[in-house]
Amino acid sequence: MTEPTLYPESGFRRLRIDLAYDGTNFSGWAIQPDRRTVQEVVETALSTVAQSPAQTIVAGRTDAGVHATAQIIHVDVPEGTDQIDLAYRLNRLLDSDLRVLEIEVAPEGFHARFSALRRHYKYQIVDGNKAINPLDRYDRASWYRPLDLDRMNEASALLLGEHDFAAFCKYREGATTIRTLETFKWERKEDGLLVAQVVADAFCYSMVRNLVGSAVCVAEGRFEPSWIAEMLANRQRISDSMVFPPEGLTLVQVDYPNDAQLLTRAALTIARRNED
Repeated sequence: MTEPTLYPESGFRRLRIDLAYDGTNFSGWAIQPDRRTVQEVVETALSTVAQSPAQTIVAGRTDAGVHATAQIIHVDVPEGTDQIDLAYRLNRLLDSDLRVLEIEVAPEGFHARFSALRRHYKYQIVDGNKAINPLDRYDRASWYRPLDLDRMNEASALLLGEHDFAAFCKYREGATTIRTLETFKWERKEDGLLVAQVVADAFCYSMVRNLVGSAVCVAEGRFEPSWIAEMLANRQRISDSMVFPPEGLTLVQVDYPNDAQLLTRAALTIARRNED
């Protein structure tokens, strides 16, 4: 396992870059052969502007079709890289479904992935077979049955805390499924839209979409709320048919400690990773 680089190499400067993107036409964050991915597009633009190969580190890899309004990355660029209007120059190269929001020199010890404390997602559902406004079609999922908000929240609350979420994660060799779920709650907006807030220290592959699908099963009366706790405890992988679509999911925030604690947080995260 390659040891993460917590400091840029001599002659390089680390930049923190805040991104937003519509994931509809991306095959997720990570580079894949012959696929359009956020990482590939961003690194190509950075390499062009910095005139040096760019390798980014992301706070949280998003799956195909998943959006972000507050994705965080870092990249190490040569000291001589001109930062004047860098965001503007990058955005001129990027398609309109991906935007650089802000660029700053990263504080000492900053690591976009390992310094992060938690990630915040939201998931949006239009239930009861209601029509979705065409202007809203990219960031919410449709469900044909009406969903009971109280049952959703009762079931979702049973998953809070540190657990092995193997039942709600797609298998990846060597990857841990132990996570601390800090928030999983639903509200219904005035227009009827159902919105989930989902916050954890980190998420494993497809975890949020699995959690949402399981909560929906309870909300429409297929199972009692206790079923979701039984699935968690038994670590029995839920059916792929319960995995909700990516378009309803958006990464909305990544939390970091204050600058003085960045290096300590990164070292702690790496130590836990190496223990898995």
